[in-house]
This record gives sequence, C-alpha cells and structure tokens, in this order.
Amino acid sequence: MIFMRFAIDAVFIDRGRRVVRIAPRLRPWWPATLAFGADAVVELPSGAAARSDTQVGDVLRFE
Repeated sequence: MIFMRFAIDAVFIDRGRRVVRIAPRLRPWWPATLAFGADAVVELPSGAAARSDTQVGDVLRFE
C-alpha cells in the first residue's frame, strides 16, 4: 500500500472476514500501519468505509 497514487480506505480483516481495523483516507505514498489479528486488507476508494458505515467487528461478505 505504500506506492498508491491516490487516497484509499484500508479495511483489515481476519480469517473469518471480521473487520479488525479501519484505516480511513490513507494518503498517497504514505505507508499504512499494521493491524494485529488481520489476515488480509480490503482496499476501497477513499471515504467508502464511512459511506457504507463499516465498523470494527462487522463481518464482510463477498459476492
């Protein structure tokens, strides 16, 4: 996530797809921090996590 050219939201999820951390509006060329317990990261357009009301503890479903 360090070589992005635009801002994003990073949603860190565990193996059960439960949100363990949300890093909103990460700036371009800025390294993201880690999240304990995270197994993967979902990268979304900047502001998408807030617009969808995604919260820590939510379980994501992919279709």
